[in-house]
Amino acid sequence: MDIVLALKALIMGLVEGFTEFLPISSTGHLILAGSLLDFTGAKVKVFEIVIQGGAMLAVIWEYRRKIGEVLAGITHDPKAQRFALNILVGFVPAGVLALLFNKSITALLFHPVPVALAFIIGGFIILWVERRARINPVTVRVQSVDDMSIGDALKVGCAQAFALIPGTSRSGATIIGGLLAGLSRKAATEFSFFLAIPTLLSATFYSLWKERALLSLADLPMFTVGTVSAFISAFLCVRWLLRYVSTHGFTFFAWYRIVFGLVVLLTAYTGIVTWHV
Repeated sequence: MDIVLALKALIMGLVEGFTEFLPISSTGHLILAGSLLDFTGAKVKVFEIVIQGGAMLAVIWEYRRKIGEVLAGITHDPKAQRFALNILVGFVPAGVLALLFNKSITALLFHPVPVALAFIIGGFIILWVERRARINPVTVRVQSVDDMSIGDALKVGCAQAFALIPGTSRSGATIIGGLLAGLSRKAATEFSFFLAIPTLLSATFYSLWKERALLSLADLPMFTVGTVSAFISAFLCVRWLLRYVSTHGFTFFAWYRIVFGLVVLLTAYTGIVTWHV
């Protein structure tokens, strides 16, 4: 692997890790970053999905004690069984829709301009939710992920399904969905983290299996660099976000999405940046 390819893989991994768990869309940022770096193609799309596994490993490491307790009690502890069932229920909507419509979504929407529009629309939705919370606060029913019902998990899972649209943000959709369902900010954020584990893990293995003919051992260094950098940056981001949500809302991220999306549209319209489509 030459140094230029290694740097591109490193940058993409950092972009993935720093954006996966923020409500700003890691997929959208990867599409745009890949376009700017001239790092595109069928193999790169597999790379973008696989390095999400690195970000997911950061969640597993951060919550290793909680995950260990659930696995140890899965056969006899009702609390662990309910938690595992909630994760499964939350995963199903996006998992089923991804299997049915992934090819169409990839062909139609995995381009800079649709991603930019999703950035902007998602930003306004976050602003609406934050304004609604100030004017007419939703009663917080669930303070901890351990107190969630199957219905709560299903609502968050349905919200996650919107993230199949690139630029929407999986974490943003699940956190906002959780807030609207009556979860506390901490519970909504943590459930978003836990829901990432089966979601990103299944996407990684499905993509590797489906596109295995494109890959060879020569690609291993590139995938390793991207995955490791995604893990480190995601680990830092997860810890920061947990502290942030305890005292802040998501208005900043909403305005970031809107401004970033408008910049992409403006540069595409004026020709300042030639986005690869």
